[in-house]
Amino acid sequence: MCNHETSMENNGNASDQMAPQSRETEQVVDLNSWLPVTASRNAKWWYSAFHNVTAMVGAGVLGLPFALSQLGWIPGIVAILGSWLITFYTLWQLVELHEAVPGKRFDRYPELGEHAFGPKLGYWIVMPQQTCVQVASTIVYSVTGGKSLKKFFDLLIPSVADVRLTYFILFFSCLQVFISQTPNFNSLKGISLLAAVMSFCYSMVAFIASTIRGSHHHPATYGVRSHTTAGQIFDVLNGIGTIAFAYAGHSVVLEIQATIPSTQKNTSKKPMWKGCVVAYIIVALCYLAVSISGFWAFGNVVEDDILISLEQPRWLIAIANFMVFLHVIGSYQVFAMPVFDMLESCLVQKLHFTPGRALRLAGRSTYVAITGFIALCIPFFGGLLGFFGGLVFASTSYFTPCIIWLVLKKPNRWSFHWIASWISIIIGVLIAVLAPIGGIRQIIISAKTYKFFS
Repeated sequence: MCNHETSMENNGNASDQMAPQSRETEQVVDLNSWLPVTASRNAKWWYSAFHNVTAMVGAGVLGLPFALSQLGWIPGIVAILGSWLITFYTLWQLVELHEAVPGKRFDRYPELGEHAFGPKLGYWIVMPQQTCVQVASTIVYSVTGGKSLKKFFDLLIPSVADVRLTYFILFFSCLQVFISQTPNFNSLKGISLLAAVMSFCYSMVAFIASTIRGSHHHPATYGVRSHTTAGQIFDVLNGIGTIAFAYAGHSVVLEIQATIPSTQKNTSKKPMWKGCVVAYIIVALCYLAVSISGFWAFGNVVEDDILISLEQPRWLIAIANFMVFLHVIGSYQVFAMPVFDMLESCLVQKLHFTPGRALRLAGRSTYVAITGFIALCIPFFGGLLGFFGGLVFASTSYFTPCIIWLVLKKPNRWSFHWIASWISIIIGVLIAVLAPIGGIRQIIISAKTYKFFS
């Protein structure tokens, strides 16, 4: 919520403030019953599974063969597996911290930050990072949705190949304006389930098609893409950022867990973690299958979206691209829902808007329009993955959960959790500092041949 100031004031005479505090608490409770993250708390454990798959296996998996072409076979696979282990551990930390205080739930990432670092500092440490992740994800998914839909029509109806990418991104954004009126997170379950199924299906299509092509046409080389030392360094940085982007789901984990019912006897941790384990098994299968087969089939000439490299059989690749389009429709909503929650909370608490359909329509439509416009201006898929993956995704997925864990749980020095947390923090900070450099370079290279709204 919007800094939660209503629950933080405790100065003055207790008896004088008892009635106002009671009213403020009732207002917070009433607002929570309307806001999209906390309006419905009847989710099942499998909701957690497909929400996490939808959030995780998205645009990122399509860029993993490209990341291998920048890093090379062994460093690339080590980076993917290492990131899987680190983020699996930090995911467990977040699930455990959701109910770190008995009887209280930290339904949103900033709320956990407030508990760890204080009401103001904690909010402003976590909120900007989480918001950047979610805004960046929705921008990238707008680009991916438009490109995938264009590829679908280009393969099946070559006569429309001259239609600008701009129109496809615009269509995707208009569709999101309509879907964004979904009231709350649990109302997305059908869309999210479809998106999760689509993500697994197109990953398997990419894997099978790449394997078939690789068995008949071997690329000239499996070396790294760049032939200069400077180029190789930049490519390594961008490749690491691309892999970091593929593990972006942590920014919505607490919000997903908030939709699961919880009592003192049966907390939300067990069903949430069950869903997370299932999701991460699917993540490992998809990531390794797509990255290895895609790089094996195309070598260092693979595109930053593996489905763009794949051309045959045309009908199958067209269907796979349409699957991606359907998937990112759901992914966009999963990442946008916490933004809608924060936006609507601020509009009601700070600007005193009345909760209702009019507020939802205006606020959410404006957000979709802004992200769609940015996507139209900079549709550089590979560079966006590396830039955003390093800049903010590394923080929310790799090291912020560990810092909060160290602050709240205070594990003994040299214990497993102390060592694991510090390893994750060091690796995450290095990614956050270095990876955006490679992403910026990739965007600059792409921009040289790009015309606005082309």
